[in-house]
Amino acid sequence: MPVFKSTRLLDQLREQIRYLNYSVRTEEAYVYWVKNFNRFHGLKHPRDMG
Repeated sequence: MPVFKSTRLLDQLREQIRYLNYSVRTEEAYVYWVKNFNRFHGLKHPRDMG
């Protein structure tokens, strides 16, 4: 597994998806769901949610 350059959560997600050669539409869908999940939980970082 490579070391990713980004520090932001969604950028890390995009890098991982691209590394795994998923389609662009899959990337868009995953980013959409992560954004909504994050908003639902009050914009907390997942590592702070426990």
